[in-house]
Amino acid sequence: MKLIIQIPCYNEAETLHIALDALPKHIDGIDVIEYLIINDGSKDNTVEVARNWGVNYVVNFKQNRGLAKGFMAGLDACLRNGADIIVNTDADNQYRGDDIEKLVRPILEGKADIVIGERPIDQTEHFSWLKKKLQHLGSWVVRKASSTDIPDAPSGFRAYSREAALQMNVVNEYTYTLEQIVQAGRTKIPIMSVPIRTNEELRPSRLFSSMFGYVKKSMLTIVRAYLMYKPMRFFFVLGCIPLIFGVLLGIRFLVFFLNGSGNGNVQSLILCSMLILISVMVWVVGLLADVMAANRKILQEIQQKVRELDYKISDFDKEP
Repeated sequence: MKLIIQIPCYNEAETLHIALDALPKHIDGIDVIEYLIINDGSKDNTVEVARNWGVNYVVNFKQNRGLAKGFMAGLDACLRNGADIIVNTDADNQYRGDDIEKLVRPILEGKADIVIGERPIDQTEHFSWLKKKLQHLGSWVVRKASSTDIPDAPSGFRAYSREAALQMNVVNEYTYTLEQIVQAGRTKIPIMSVPIRTNEELRPSRLFSSMFGYVKKSMLTIVRAYLMYKPMRFFFVLGCIPLIFGVLLGIRFLVFFLNGSGNGNVQSLILCSMLILISVMVWVVGLLADVMAANRKILQEIQQKVRELDYKISDFDKEP
């Protein structure tokens, strides 16, 4: 059983060695533990620090491509190098390395294929009051969209079985955390969370420049992910909005018509017709999106099989 711990990095030379030193060297049930960093276009000596420490693999980007791209590149490298379990953590030492055993234990015991670390958000001193509330709100929205019970959706401290990693897809360029929970919940990948601890803040977060920008991008990511997996439900609800207003206007016109003053309210009848037509058009779009979602599921299954074959060939090529 091989575990590979991956760390996305962007100009992390000052803190990377601290995070690496905290990583476990042995876990019961794991035969081999290896380490991988994703150098996302760093301008400092992040790679030199990693190599001097002794990481096994380095994935290099010539320029910054973002957290989501880096995460997927790391996942691909871990799978190609035979990982049975993959753990993702941060280079700023936000998460306690000792808690990696908590993440991998449910996978080793066959209880889940994805395990997410639940941070003590309310007890984290460097989180502002607003950030704590937004974290809880965002996690609640993700739970509703994904039909899961994950309490800390933005947490990047998570573990994947090989089977789950083979199915992962990230289409947005912002972050992978929220989209993957929606994907896992809607595709019935076994997912759970475990409580973990955090360390003191070594540097401010680089994921977002403002709270408003974080909320906006997070909500767009959730809506987009939900559209990918439940488009018919989304467009049905959306189409019901103009339908309700159209029906109300139609009832209003009928009331006036029965009272003998319908000729002066023809505008209501025209607007009623337009709103109902818009509603029908939205539902038609929903039907088309649902067909596209079905095709996407087929393509995702094909992609998984191609990945499995590709990684098996890669393993064969490495053998003497």
